[in-house]
Amino acid sequence: MTTTLAPYLAFARIAFLQILAYRLRYFTGIITYLVNVTVYYFIWKAIYRGDTVIQGFNFPQMITYVAVGWIIRTFYYNNVDREIANDIQQGHIAGKLTRPVSYQWMQISQAAGESLFRLMMFTVPTGAVILLIYPVQAPRSVSSSGAFLISLLFAFVIFAAINFLIGICAVYLQSVLGLIRAKYFLIELLSGLVIPINFFPDSLVRWSQWLPFQHISYMPLMIYMGKVGGKELASVLLVECAWALALLLAGKWFWHVARLKLIVQGG
Repeated sequence: MTTTLAPYLAFARIAFLQILAYRLRYFTGIITYLVNVTVYYFIWKAIYRGDTVIQGFNFPQMITYVAVGWIIRTFYYNNVDREIANDIQQGHIAGKLTRPVSYQWMQISQAAGESLFRLMMFTVPTGAVILLIYPVQAPRSVSSSGAFLISLLFAFVIFAAINFLIGICAVYLQSVLGLIRAKYFLIELLSGLVIPINFFPDSLVRWSQWLPFQHISYMPLMIYMGKVGGKELASVLLVECAWALALLLAGKWFWHVARLKLIVQGG
């Protein structure tokens, strides 16, 4: 199995070009994301009154949290789980197993190519439209901006690694559609995209600290807004790195086990 970077860069490039053929759907997606931000804007506007501060957020900060949260989602989101499920259920996996490359890193590379396309054709336009309409605050400092970008890269890896684990379940299940939907709603909630995690009951906040989901949206956004800094910032980035590595290793092990089952079944 090759360990060189070239094949994986090629996979990323191919994914970028394939998605380019369907770029129109991303322009319609801009409208969808704008509607989402608008709905949350009016919900939070109804909740806040005057100079009210709730859980450390005033109204402008909450709008920034919501808007930037949906903007970054356009970048880290991917369909690795569906791609793997399709490979397994439609039999395409047989041909891909013959390639002298890591199937896991092939999928991660393709997700990276998709995210690069999303960054150029979805994230930037969506961000531009939202910034023109809503009073989104800039990052607190240059250091916050840099740490935010690093955290966002970890968010991409964590999200892709979770999707890889979910996709492999197709080896054992007739359909993973229900599992994918459950994962979707779980991440939307526990990542802090729908509502900041510090708004949750204390017991749920403590529970979420032991899960990787908060590092997909909540922590990158808290870093962006300057609410995490100093030693705490370094600690958060280290934890995100640890989660990314742990999930990748878990995916590697799970794929090894699932691949043996595929071979035994003659898949």
